[in-house]
Amino acid sequence: MAAISEKSRTYFPLQSVENVVALFRSELHTHVGSESDDGEPNLTLLSVVAGMVESILTSNKHAHQGKDDDNRIGIVPIFPVVELASIETLCQQFETQIKGSVDLSKYTSEYATRGLVKKVSDIVWGSLTRSFYKDKAHLQSLFSYLTGNKLDCFGVAFAVVAAFQILGYKDVHLAVSEDHAWVSFGEGGKETAEVTWHGKGNEDKRGQPITTGVAERSWLYLNDHPVICCRRMEVAALVSSINPSITASSDSIEVASMQQELLWMMYDLDLLKRYPLALGHLADLESVDPTQGRPSTQDLFKEAIAVSKEVYDNHHVYPYTYLGGHRHRAKDYRGAMENWTAAASVVSRYNYNREDEEVYKEFMQIANDLIPAIMKDGSTGDSEEAVDFTKSSECFANFLKFYDGICKWEEESQTPVLHITWAKNFIASVTKFPGKVRGQVEVENPEKEEAIGDDSDQTDSGEAKKEAEKSEEDVDSGVEDVNRNVVQGGESAEANHSSTGGSAKQSKVNKGTVSEEENLLQTELGLTGPEAQSTVLDVKTDFNDFLSSKANGGAFPGMTIESVMKAESPAEMAFQRRLKTQLSQDGSLEGSITSLLTKEEEEEEEELMEAVCESPPPPMIQISFESFKMRGIRDIVTSREKLNTAAIHLQLTAQSQVQFSKRARAVNDYEDFGSLRRRPRRI
Repeated sequence: MAAISEKSRTYFPLQSVENVVALFRSELHTHVGSESDDGEPNLTLLSVVAGMVESILTSNKHAHQGKDDDNRIGIVPIFPVVELASIETLCQQFETQIKGSVDLSKYTSEYATRGLVKKVSDIVWGSLTRSFYKDKAHLQSLFSYLTGNKLDCFGVAFAVVAAFQILGYKDVHLAVSEDHAWVSFGEGGKETAEVTWHGKGNEDKRGQPITTGVAERSWLYLNDHPVICCRRMEVAALVSSINPSITASSDSIEVASMQQELLWMMYDLDLLKRYPLALGHLADLESVDPTQGRPSTQDLFKEAIAVSKEVYDNHHVYPYTYLGGHRHRAKDYRGAMENWTAAASVVSRYNYNREDEEVYKEFMQIANDLIPAIMKDGSTGDSEEAVDFTKSSECFANFLKFYDGICKWEEESQTPVLHITWAKNFIASVTKFPGKVRGQVEVENPEKEEAIGDDSDQTDSGEAKKEAEKSEEDVDSGVEDVNRNVVQGGESAEANHSSTGGSAKQSKVNKGTVSEEENLLQTELGLTGPEAQSTVLDVKTDFNDFLSSKANGGAFPGMTIESVMKAESPAEMAFQRRLKTQLSQDGSLEGSITSLLTKEEEEEEEELMEAVCESPPPPMIQISFESFKMRGIRDIVTSREKLNTAAIHLQLTAQSQVQFSKRARAVNDYEDFGSLRRRPRRI
């Protein structure tokens, strides 16, 4: 299906953004729900039109008048006039190429086969120039393919799907991740096949299923959670791939406006409700030029995150980085850190390899550019929002969780993520958080604690029970022994007392003994000289006080285990009893203690209590680490004292948790990630 319908012909020539939007709307509404070919939007037509408009409006050409830059005249782009004849010629060229290269008599099945998918992809691939043009803009449309034989990763996949539409197959559809594209085909779309290249070129993978990439847990394949498009969603993917950039720092207003209006039209048709990346692109456009009466930029970003969670089990990273970047530009650094942390949590589900370089650049920019800039502004006081960021324990907790996600992403990967630059920026940032802020974050390891708890419960439950029973028996026996000794001591004392009969000689001995005990008591209380006579409390000791009643004649028959534990010595026991007696005479224990305090002490106590009530200590924030690297420095980074930066540096740059391939690397396997180029708009 490449022939242009009669209805679509009526929209030509296209002379404005409104004309292009009307053509797309017509193609999307043509016989919606019809089973005929006419019920599908013409992918070839729409791709050629969008590509031609984008190419003309984003070309950066200059005319020179003389040698001086002041005489350089920039040609101001105006919306081009797109004629039907030029568009129809290009569409027929593509149809002729595909139909002339495939003998459909050899493929009689209703559904496409893997061999046919590989053949069609080989046709497109074989027509491309051999020059390397990765990361170049404006190569995603059939216009680029038909006029320059150049296509990027997404462009090849889209061309294959458009070719199958021309061949009359309805089961071959586009599948897109956040930086890659392939096709699904067969009954129910259960089969998958690589049809394009990625990175430095993977042409040998064409026709193969994506199961290997999924098994390797590569972010490129989203753990088998891609966006599977229908025909109309493939048009949404085409619009989302439009790139309005002219240079690295300037965009075409006309192309951006056209893309924005087309995306809103598809939003109204519910074609974006399962497409988080397209919602993110629309939100980006709205942040530059908001549309009245439409959802706000932040609402669109949140909607993209909700779609990722509900439809794709939270496997998409870019919705979080989009919202984090938006909040960072608005100086909402707390919100930005929360979303960056969520993005790192999502990417921790994957294993890193060098084909994931786009998302690597995204996180590298966050960790090594954006966060250090916030910390610098916070330490110098240039930004109030940045100062609040550095004083927030919640932000510090999110900062640690962000790096925990990155370290978890690195584990079990063939290629390390963290290197010396990451470690230096981490140390520079973490040291700018005050010690009291770091101390308010408590890092726990639930898995380890549960494992230890389970083991101890299973192995020690029986022994603990036996020890408890044994200790109870020992206490009971000890009490019985003490009571027995007390009773025996009382009986022997009574016998001795009765035998003496209270003679004068014994009376003198007792008198001398009391005098000695009195001196001993004064010595232990630290009372000497006049101080011993003028003390407030009468400290003269009568050992009858230790008896439970005056009638008891034995030595200490009224002693109990409780009184023994409370008194450190007989003198101390006497002092405590005298103190209680004295205080009871004054009214009550509470009133007497209060009377001993001065007014100044009372006022100080009241001020202290008011200060405690007004400024309660901040609650501890509890987090847990999933990566081995961050678990190794959990006690260091949350310390209130000076940080051991050398230990942190060694732990973060350690590669003990990474399994490396033993094959020798070629020179071109190494890529320089030092200079961050602007990430081109993807699928």
